[in-house]
Amino acid sequence: MFEQSLLYFQQSPVSFYIFVVVFSLMIGSFLNVVIYRLPKMMHNAWYLECRDFLADEVAKVPAKQIKAINLSKPDSTCPKCGHKIRFYENIPVLSWVLLKGKCSQCKSTISIRYPFVETATAFLSLIVAVQFGATIETLLLLLLTWSLICLTLIDFDHMLLPDQIVMPILWLGILVNIKGGFVPLEDAVIGAAIGYMSLFSVFWLFKLITGKEGMGHGDFKLFALFGAWIGWQLLPILILMASVVGAVVGITLMQFKNHSRDQAIPFGPYLAIAGWITLLWGEGIWSWYLLQIS
Repeated sequence: MFEQSLLYFQQSPVSFYIFVVVFSLMIGSFLNVVIYRLPKMMHNAWYLECRDFLADEVAKVPAKQIKAINLSKPDSTCPKCGHKIRFYENIPVLSWVLLKGKCSQCKSTISIRYPFVETATAFLSLIVAVQFGATIETLLLLLLTWSLICLTLIDFDHMLLPDQIVMPILWLGILVNIKGGFVPLEDAVIGAAIGYMSLFSVFWLFKLITGKEGMGHGDFKLFALFGAWIGWQLLPILILMASVVGAVVGITLMQFKNHSRDQAIPFGPYLAIAGWITLLWGEGIWSWYLLQIS
């Protein structure tokens, strides 16, 4: 069945692109749930772990105060009035437009971020589909793309890069390249190791010199993830792009948003964006860069 569908989509690229866009819109709706709920799930788990470890100190705070939450329960509701979101109010993008960006009950504003995530997911997925066609590689890169969207927004909101997303995708990159899916397995393993150890070394060097932590541990793992997918050769251009964009954003925030020099800025989103671009067009960018400096 899968092979027949793949053959059909290879023979009809337009149908494949339409399928990817529609399916990705639905995935984008689910990503909104993950982006909102996963950090809450992590915070709840950390609290309960600390409560067990420090039982005497927090014995007066009952664990029942922690509201149970996972990716499927409780049902989605309006944060203002508690109205349960019905299925026809949760159609990607379309429901937001028909509801005019407001709750159907209390008329409070629904963040434009929800349709933005859905639309961005569909758009980026379409780029992958056009670039790689109806292939297994496209399916794998779509999984990576959707994961990076989650990581980017979670890091923006909470300065967290959850292992629940990063580690499976990192190991998937190794498995994909066992038979040279994107790069030879040797390059993938070395890339993962160099990706992790390079930022790990920078982290500790910066801490020894300044006494401060310059980045989170999740950044090491995310860089290792890209090393596993693209190999070690393209890591320099990836970190260069991420650093330049991060520096420009940081300077802009300090100049126009009264952002303190001591206030942390998440680096994960810039790694994610630069890594995704490098995966799709890295060879061309690297060749152009070498030509410019030669």
